[in-house]
Amino acid sequence: MNERDEQEFAEYFAAKRDFVRRTAFLLCGDWHRADDLAQVAFVTLHRRWHRIRDRAATDAYLRKTLVRASIDESRRPWRRERQVERLPEPETRDDPVDDRVATRTDLINGLRQVPPKQRAVLVLRYFAGLDVAAVANALGCSEGNVKSQTSRGLATLRNALGAEVETHG
Repeated sequence: MNERDEQEFAEYFAAKRDFVRRTAFLLCGDWHRADDLAQVAFVTLHRRWHRIRDRAATDAYLRKTLVRASIDESRRPWRRERQVERLPEPETRDDPVDDRVATRTDLINGLRQVPPKQRAVLVLRYFAGLDVAAVANALGCSEGNVKSQTSRGLATLRNALGAEVETHG
């Protein structure tokens, strides 16, 4: 890569790293894994930087790379759930869920229970603010698939949170 490309990439990286890291955290629910996912996405982008002709499409390419890295990582054998002999005791709450305000922690814990592809769709739709067509393009699937994954993901998230999840869009 020539010096000009290196400089352009460094500027792009500086402008996007925090957003990509936060998006990765929403995809995986762990800051250490989010850092790893963001690094994988940026390394992949860096390798292809000199081939990118349309710089306006760079964000879409980076998002797609990040989501694919997240889904691939979730399939690794060491990421699978493990059986334990004794389940932890559930939290007891005096107030009903309807009377509580959902916290960020509740949302992150709820997202952890949503399967990776559904989680990716929810993060891209509601955090990144993409429309159905853009999510379909990022994930390489049909718009109908995005809609069904959104519906299933929201149902899983509602169940995990134990409350009605309001969505707009």
